[in-house]
Amino acid sequence: MPAAKPPEFRRRAVELARRREKSIAEIAHDLGIAESCLRRWLEQDDIDTGRAEGLSTDERAELVRLRRENRVQAMEIEILKRASAYFAREAFPGPK
Repeated sequence: MPAAKPPEFRRRAVELARRREKSIAEIAHDLGIAESCLRRWLEQDDIDTGRAEGLSTDERAELVRLRRENRVQAMEIEILKRASAYFAREAFPGPK
């Protein structure tokens, strides 16, 4: 997978495409990126600016962060459950 381009590069590429001085394919070729990549950036810009429906970049980043936090918390809960079961067996041993 190619390295991610900086936000300023993306913003400038979208500006160039919006001017419509060249086709999207030509702009993408000149910038050394795939045409589909530039089209995705254009679609995301439409969402971020409110011209289209969907998750904005900030909302998408927040969703990723919350899902990551949720996974970590689920793992922590599982560890605590196992630890409490272990210590409960130690503190209250059953009949032998």
